[in-house]
Amino acid sequence: MFNFSFNHVALSVKDVDESVAFYQKVLQLPEIQNTASDSKTRWLSFGDGTQLHLIPRPDAEIKINKAVHFALAISNVDEFVKHLDLLEINYYDWPGALNQIYIRKDGITQVYFQDPNEYWIEINNDI
Repeated sequence: MFNFSFNHVALSVKDVDESVAFYQKVLQLPEIQNTASDSKTRWLSFGDGTQLHLIPRPDAEIKINKAVHFALAISNVDEFVKHLDLLEINYYDWPGALNQIYIRKDGITQVYFQDPNEYWIEINNDI
């Protein structure tokens, strides 16, 4: 069996500056150096060695659905929801109800919201 560790998520984005600003404001991710190339791809850090790579693709068609998302765990979902409320960012439960927190069958609390390119992000308390 292989022993993997998670490295990064890469997203194609229409406007890389807008996306960086969103992730810095909402998730408070610091930007780190793109050590792979001199491209306009920008990297953000989740703080635990994992990264978010935002790849500019202004002319690409980006197809989105909620089943394609990435999830982040936090100890207090309610506190993060208050942060979303302050930023006036709508969030949804899994079925799609606006500004509702969802509790899964296994007791995990979660919410979903979208970035400027409409990618879905899940925040849950599965830590």
